[in-house]
Amino acid sequence: MGNTVSAAEKVASNIVPSAITKGEEPALPAGHPPIGDKSAMAGNPPPECPMHQKQQPKEQPVLVSECPVKHDGAEVNPLNMMPAGNQNPSPGQPFPLPTERQTSSIPKVTTDGKQEFWQYPSQQMFWNAMLRKGWRWEKDDIAPKDMDDIIKIHNANNEQAWQEVLKWEALHVRECGNPRLKSFGGKATEYSPRARIRNMMGYELPFDRHDWIVDRCGKDVRYIIDYYDGGMVDEKYKFALLDVRPAMDSFDNVWDRMKVAYMRWKFELEDKIKEVTN
Repeated sequence: MGNTVSAAEKVASNIVPSAITKGEEPALPAGHPPIGDKSAMAGNPPPECPMHQKQQPKEQPVLVSECPVKHDGAEVNPLNMMPAGNQNPSPGQPFPLPTERQTSSIPKVTTDGKQEFWQYPSQQMFWNAMLRKGWRWEKDDIAPKDMDDIIKIHNANNEQAWQEVLKWEALHVRECGNPRLKSFGGKATEYSPRARIRNMMGYELPFDRHDWIVDRCGKDVRYIIDYYDGGMVDEKYKFALLDVRPAMDSFDNVWDRMKVAYMRWKFELEDKIKEVTN
C-alpha cells in the first residue's frame, strides 16, 4: 500500500552504527594489520578478515512490505467471483446493519448430492461489498431503510432471472428435470454483442450483466443476463428489465435460440391474424 512503511524502512530507521561512532576506533580481528598500513595491505590479508575474503556475495534477504490488508485476489470464491462473506461492520459505519441472510429458491450444485439452495447476502455483507467496489457513504446518502430496499430489489432480480432461465431449461425437461445453478459472476463493463448491437440501434446499454453457469444434470450451460433500467420499483421490488438467454457458445444453445425465435415469430403472427379476423 502507498502509505505503508516497509519492513526495510523500519529496520533502516532503527539501526545505530555502533562501530562508526565519532572518537572510537573500530575493532579489528586478531592479526589484522593497522588501518592505513599500505605495505601490510599489499600482501595477503589474514584469513580471519571478512572484508578481504574472496567469497561469493551473499544473497540479500527479500523484505516483504508489511501491508495489513489481505487482498481479495487470493480469497475470491470461484463459484460467485466474490470474496468470503464479511459480516463485520466497516470502520466508521454510521449505523448497524442486520446480518441475517435469506435463502433463495435457486438450487445449488453440491458434491454430496444433498438439496441446497443459494443464500443471498445480508445487508451488512452488501454494504461491505459496495465499499470494496469503491463506494463511500456520505451524509444523507443511504439510510437503514434504503439498505433493506436494496437487498429486496437485489433478491427479486435474481429470483426473476432464475425463472427466466427455467423457461429456457424447459426445452430440455426430458433430458434434465432438475437444473441447478453452479456458478455466476458479474461482468458489468463487458457488454455482450447483443447489447452493443441494440445500443447502435439507439437503445440504452444495460446497467449490469451476469454470466450464470447452469448444471443441466452434468452438462454446463452458460447463460447471459443483461439488466436494463425498468423505471420505478413496483410493489414486488422489481424494476429491472431482464434479457436472459443461453450464450451462443455451443450448437445446442444456438439451436435453442433459433427455436425460441421461431416460436415467438409464429405466435406473434397468429395473434396478428386473430386481431385482423376479429
